[in-house]
Amino acid sequence: MDKKSSRIRRAQRTRARIRLLGVPRLSIHRTPRHIYAQVIAPSGSVVIASASTLDAEVKGAIADVDKTDAAMVVGKMIASRAQAAGVKKVAFDRSGFRYHGRVKALADAARESGLEF
Repeated sequence: MDKKSSRIRRAQRTRARIRLLGVPRLSIHRTPRHIYAQVIAPSGSVVIASASTLDAEVKGAIADVDKTDAAMVVGKMIASRAQAAGVKKVAFDRSGFRYHGRVKALADAARESGLEF
């Protein structure tokens, strides 16, 4: 089994548990260059809020910083957008990625900005 299929298998296992909770989920995706975050409704069919390093607002804030600091900016942005949409409590879906580095930085920044996991 290769690295990607193992990650996807871990992600499916986590999403099955989150589905039982019935709360919105903060789903992230990480590429070597960018990081993306979405708050998805419990039904799984509606994206409530989203943020990424490709957003115009975020690009201006991350002009000369490293990828971990960029993930922190995305975490703060997704928390503020989720709260504006009326979401305060979410389940963290790390999509099978290890809770380390950019994933941890995004989660910590979202928690500090008022989002509850």
